[in-house]
Amino acid sequence: MSDALQIAYSPCPNDTFVFDAWAHGRVPGAPALDVTFADIDITNGMAERGELDVLKVSYAVLPWVLDEYALLPCGGALGRGCGPLVLTKEPATGGTPPGFAAGGSGGLTGLTVAVPSERSTAYLLFRLWAAEAVPGGVGEVVVMPFHEIMPAVRDGKVDAGLVIHEARFTYQRYGLHCLADMGEHWESTTGLPIPLGAIIAKRSLGAETLKLLAESARTSVRMAWDDPEASRPYVLEHAQEMDPAVADQHIGLYVNEFTADLGADGYAAVRGLLTRAAAEGLVPPLGPDALSFG
Repeated sequence: MSDALQIAYSPCPNDTFVFDAWAHGRVPGAPALDVTFADIDITNGMAERGELDVLKVSYAVLPWVLDEYALLPCGGALGRGCGPLVLTKEPATGGTPPGFAAGGSGGLTGLTVAVPSERSTAYLLFRLWAAEAVPGGVGEVVVMPFHEIMPAVRDGKVDAGLVIHEARFTYQRYGLHCLADMGEHWESTTGLPIPLGAIIAKRSLGAETLKLLAESARTSVRMAWDDPEASRPYVLEHAQEMDPAVADQHIGLYVNEFTADLGADGYAAVRGLLTRAAAEGLVPPLGPDALSFG
């Protein structure tokens, strides 16, 4: 594997589905991959330290890493109706729709909230939402691996949890309730898809290699769509949630047209999120060509 490109992505079904054909040498002409599985908080840190050639990271971390890494125009996760959720042990009061303050008081004022990463897109969306919906401000924010968040809320270790991935489909099993939907808030205020996870590659690899990487990622996802059963063993081997039906729901939600190509709406969503966040002082501002590729 000495000539293989080092890549890190999560063991979640959408990533293993997207990269299955490429990781197993079935994409013609694609570079070999040396795969590391890591939670998004780990890969975000890897990107900030300049580790590995290719990484799946949060869009929220891009302002800190785009000097060294280029955003690939495919392979990532954006979509509609797929945003992070704020969960609590007790149901919200007041009947306010998800995405806005519950019970007229923000629902989270002064409470402890578990989040999957301080540099995650989920947390960035949460901070933008909370600035409007929680006027008193939340209390302590605790970072923990995303698969530990729902048990922590259930067991009363934290007051609320910000969850991602297949937790959208499984939180009721923990007896939890959705206080707010970050994606619903984002879509209702912008009309844009929700930018979640990005694929980045080192600029030092050169323009031709970056182009090949994008073509390889695009081909890999299209091969997965053409023959979904081919990726199933890889997906289920690494899935945190082993129920095949949940894995299929996860893939159906997070692997979509934006995975094959960001397109105008995808780029608008990414720039919109990071521009809004920079205006709030949450991230450094992007340069005019920071998201350019090729």
